[in-house]
Amino acid sequence: MWDIMGEFYIHPLAGERPSAFAERVGRMYAEASTSGSKKNKGQFFTPLSISRFMGALAGPCQDEFSVLDPGCGCAILSTCLIEYLAEQYGLSKVSLDAYETDIHVIPYTKAVLDCLKSWLTGKQISFSYQIIEKDFVLENAKCLNGEPDLFCEQPVAKYDYCISNPPYFKLPSGDVRVKAMASIVNGQTNIYALFLAIAAKMLKVTGQMIFITPRSFSSGRYFKLFREFFFSTVSLDFIHLFNTRKDTFAKDDVLQELLIMRCHPVELPSEDTVAISFSEGSSDLARSYCKIYPRKDIIDVDSKEKVLYLPVSSLDEAVLSLFKSWDGNMSKYDIQISTGPVVAFRSADYLCKSEEDDTVPLYWSHNVIKMLCDHPVEKKERCQFIKVADGTMSSLLPNKNYILLRRFSAKDDESRLVAAPYFGNSSKYKYVGIENKLNYIYRPKGHLTRSEVMGITALLNSKLFDTYFRTFNGNINVSATELRMMPFPPLETIRKIGNKIILKNNYSIYHVNEVVFEFFNIQDA
Repeated sequence: MWDIMGEFYIHPLAGERPSAFAERVGRMYAEASTSGSKKNKGQFFTPLSISRFMGALAGPCQDEFSVLDPGCGCAILSTCLIEYLAEQYGLSKVSLDAYETDIHVIPYTKAVLDCLKSWLTGKQISFSYQIIEKDFVLENAKCLNGEPDLFCEQPVAKYDYCISNPPYFKLPSGDVRVKAMASIVNGQTNIYALFLAIAAKMLKVTGQMIFITPRSFSSGRYFKLFREFFFSTVSLDFIHLFNTRKDTFAKDDVLQELLIMRCHPVELPSEDTVAISFSEGSSDLARSYCKIYPRKDIIDVDSKEKVLYLPVSSLDEAVLSLFKSWDGNMSKYDIQISTGPVVAFRSADYLCKSEEDDTVPLYWSHNVIKMLCDHPVEKKERCQFIKVADGTMSSLLPNKNYILLRRFSAKDDESRLVAAPYFGNSSKYKYVGIENKLNYIYRPKGHLTRSEVMGITALLNSKLFDTYFRTFNGNINVSATELRMMPFPPLETIRKIGNKIILKNNYSIYHVNEVVFEFFNIQDA
């Protein structure tokens, strides 16, 4: 691809469309790059099938329009967008601003955009582009202030279309980009959210933005400020979900749960609806299931948390409707959830592999399986007991009834919620240790009854609760914040479910689901 003079050369094949050329060039660059290098940059090139799908989401355009591609890579997304609009509408002039900081990919980008320019020229369409070798976030963070920058000669540009597959990686709190956008960052954030926020402010009033990103922003406290800003700036009108992580960016080993969304500025009048589309992966995009929902059922912009709910089946819809009918929650029932206080590396000197006179049990994630606390369970580097000493008293809990819940699920676990009952009277110890990778549910002033413990544990382990949780949670982590805000049925119902399971003495997940679905008269799909 480089000649003996050091010049980059690669040319489209005869009759090759610009988008197909872009994919071929992207493959060449990917093969020349290490997977570690791409991962460090959060750089994952979009497959052609997804790029064309996203390009075809663009609504009608004027005969002249502008495009922003905030992290263009080999420019396959902007190429597909422009290619689609050129064939659908009568165009005369198109301009593109493409941001890219990787100097190694820029020659490939230029080759693709020159191919696109030649193709458009053949259709009598004027095309101009500039590749901006600057950090998109730092260059445009000022647009969030809402006021002109007195020291900047050029105002923030506005575009008719913005299309992007931004980088995905977590940013430390001290990162200069985080500091530049402190108004929408709360704790640890991911760089893709910063791209979304800035792009939302760079749209013309009639503009559209089309992004593919992880769906982790849809809930949780780390993205709360971002959601408040984003959903007050743009309105969602289309979302596409993928059922599998592995198929979407299979060649790059991306295991994020991704979504495609299309938004427009809130000032633009529109229908109060959102279309949700769904496919198994990228290979069946043309056969996607799609349904229209009232926007208020998907995102309640007047709510405190502004959680984004994404139903994709009749079961999801029925479960969402059921949960919205409940007005109970943990706080209302004097129940709290906290994170296990034992941090293993800080307590290393007090951990023991076997029981001693001055030890109590220590529970880790591997001790918690659905409907059962299993202890002790030998596992390398997982001591099952902790000493009662001055250095541990602040991290030990009184031995009473709890529900233990894993804070993290594996990428492809069948269930996100894995909970187990812990009964204090089944243990001879005065205290119990709960490790930091577990949450525990308890009643601070008093005790959870046996029926309450079994009822809550059954509900959390049920397909009913897992279905609800998956409609808004795109992470592998189960945060205490999200569980606190989850609706619960009446406490008496919780107790009845617990009693029924106790009386049957059947703690299998099959039986748990049978009992829970029967109580709420919902058919399991």
